[in-house]
Amino acid sequence: MTTAFGIERTPESETIAAAVVAAAQAAATLLPASAVLVAGDPIGDPEALHLPPEAAAAVTARLTGEVSGDVVLVLSAEVVSALDNSPVGRMDVAAALRPALEAAAATLGRVRVSSERVEDVVAALDGLRDKGMFIAVPLLSDGVVEATFALQVTLPEAPRERRGSLDLLRNVAMEVTVEIGRTRMTVQELLSLYPGEVIELDRAASAPADLLVNGTLIARGEIVVVDEDFGLRISEIVTDAAEFGPASS
Repeated sequence: MTTAFGIERTPESETIAAAVVAAAQAAATLLPASAVLVAGDPIGDPEALHLPPEAAAAVTARLTGEVSGDVVLVLSAEVVSALDNSPVGRMDVAAALRPALEAAAATLGRVRVSSERVEDVVAALDGLRDKGMFIAVPLLSDGVVEATFALQVTLPEAPRERRGSLDLLRNVAMEVTVEIGRTRMTVQELLSLYPGEVIELDRAASAPADLLVNGTLIARGEIVVVDEDFGLRISEIVTDAAEFGPASS
């Protein structure tokens, strides 16, 4: 049986549709909009999408973790213009929308957002077709579509042997970042900053710092000083990459 919105009615599909609506609503709360946005009914037919009247751009990203797939956030011309003409200068659309995508991913479980980028609307939505279960949710303000949240969920596959691929990559250099904390600020708060002001981060002074490789959390540790330079003493490995052990020589 298929619903009026093109989604085949099964316990699994209804559960996924409800999760996508919740993800869309979480993203809506962090979108730059002149009014509160509310998630509408989910749509499973790519040909029946409800898009903003002046859809100007789409931000796409990859989801990995407990849920894998691709997400597309279609933006109106008003949102794109607001980011282009920000009081702090032109803002990267994909970077500005990352918090919204991360909020959506957080409702789906332990899910990471990566490879976010701006694409043409038609090309971005075409990229979701024929990959897996497709669901789109319009984000409405007074009944008018201001943005569209679309998600393609890939069904899990049987695990594959990864030893060979790790051996191929063992000499690849990757960017390693140590992060002591984050915070989130509005543009107004950023504009009101002054020299000497203290910005509180989302982490206690005694909490460990994060070690990220290519944007992925790998380990945690304690900040130390080595020959007048900062260093990190590893205290915890937090990724399953360690289960493969060191590459063979």
